[in-house]
Amino acid sequence: MPEHISTRDRILSAYEELLINEGPRGATMDAVIALAGVSKGGLLYHFKNKEALAAALIERLEELAAVDLLRMGADPEGPSRYLVRESVYVGSALDRALIGVVRLAQASDPDASAVLERIHRSWMDMILEEVGNPAIARAIVLLGDGLYYNEGLPGGWPRDRDPSTARSVADLLEVVDVLKAHASGVPQNG
Repeated sequence: MPEHISTRDRILSAYEELLINEGPRGATMDAVIALAGVSKGGLLYHFKNKEALAAALIERLEELAAVDLLRMGADPEGPSRYLVRESVYVGSALDRALIGVVRLAQASDPDASAVLERIHRSWMDMILEEVGNPAIARAIVLLGDGLYYNEGLPGGWPRDRDPSTARSVADLLEVVDVLKAHASGVPQNG
């Protein structure tokens, strides 16, 4: 990990890494200490327990998702195309925080589940505002969810990009355009 990262961020990133690769059971305080390269006292200075680490990761995700939501709303191609286009795991800070928090939610962390629900609702609300049809908005969100999920299946996180991914995204963007046109009542050729 780069030296210019604060000790707190280095610890939090180590926890995130362990959640992604080992799950909540593998993300022990001792494992975080070893991966972050800090003493037990150093860890405890920043995070008194695993619950504090989880809360900090959830907060990180909320901050990153808020920035991404602003980008989504400002995208010149519209929120629907943005969501599908960006639903490919690339190992970004948002991707990593999202997967870490998903791992917490899978282990029945209610705060993790609540933040994931809020983020998903924000995406849905923005898409619904754009297309005006709940069923079509849901279909577009599911396209993004499915693409993101599919990216993670074969080789774990992250996976090398393969040329078919770009083609798949382009094909799905065409589907988004058809769905948006259907929602607005504009006939499509083809």
